[in-house]
Amino acid sequence: MVLETKTLEEKARQLLKERGVSVIDIAKLVMYLQKDYIPGLSLENCVDSVDSVLSKREVHNAILTGIQLDILAEEDKLLQPLQEIVAQDEGLYGIDEILALSIVNVYGSIGFTNYGYIDKVKPGILQMLNDHEGPRIHTFLDDIVGAIAASGASRLVHQYPDNADQLMH
Repeated sequence: MVLETKTLEEKARQLLKERGVSVIDIAKLVMYLQKDYIPGLSLENCVDSVDSVLSKREVHNAILTGIQLDILAEEDKLLQPLQEIVAQDEGLYGIDEILALSIVNVYGSIGFTNYGYIDKVKPGILQMLNDHEGPRIHTFLDDIVGAIAASGASRLVHQYPDNADQLMH
């Protein structure tokens, strides 16, 4: 049985909200990535783009999988040594980025470069998610949120192809 896309989207959005991530938070990341390249870009444009990304089944699957793994790590329910690796967000563990790239892959090469950049600088909500203080583990979620933002930014770039040359540095 295949679940309805609407059901998956609702659950994915609910999990993001429960983990402290709003569409506005992600839209602000999109704005951060594109404000210098798209004249007149508004937060509303960015929200629309994030909403479009969040309508994709591949995105739902990545959100559900990543957040579930983060929750299992919080509950100390992963097998060792994976438990320690995920709980510590070990630098050499790249599966969290690979899962996030499944989102970016939907939106092409500009999404990959945006994702690499935003994953490195960690502005806005990404900084909070990457803070390893407190009981919450966001090893997967920070990368997923960054990938959603990078995909939203890429989607906007494809809507403004005349500005693409400025983006391909």
